[in-house]
Amino acid sequence: MQAQNSVPAAPASNRRRHELKRSMRLRTRQEFLRVRDQGRRLARGCLIANWFPQPGETPSRLGVITSRKLGKATIRTRARRLLREAFRRHQHDLQKSVELVLVARSSIADKKLADVERDLLAVLRQANLLK
Repeated sequence: MQAQNSVPAAPASNRRRHELKRSMRLRTRQEFLRVRDQGRRLARGCLIANWFPQPGETPSRLGVITSRKLGKATIRTRARRLLREAFRRHQHDLQKSVELVLVARSSIADKKLADVERDLLAVLRQANLLK
């Protein structure tokens, strides 16, 4: 039984479509270095985006970098969550499969999710990665 104030959960099929699974994340140093060294780079607002096209129809993959220059651990964690969530919401809007590394800039500390999404979409548009 659900409480009266709770919001009904989205259907499982809809949630799965927008998941950001571990397999869709860049994890190793070599993966991050390949994107940085062989890929392209754009900066906009509170983030820097590095991307490298992937061959075939593999799902796009994301890596997030937050340095200690950003601030304390809580600020860095919030920045990572904001960047991952912005990507998760728009991962299916990409026209090509890419490996994408997002680097948080210090201005992200006082941004809301909508601001981060706006900056991410601007970078993706400028890079011609959106459908």
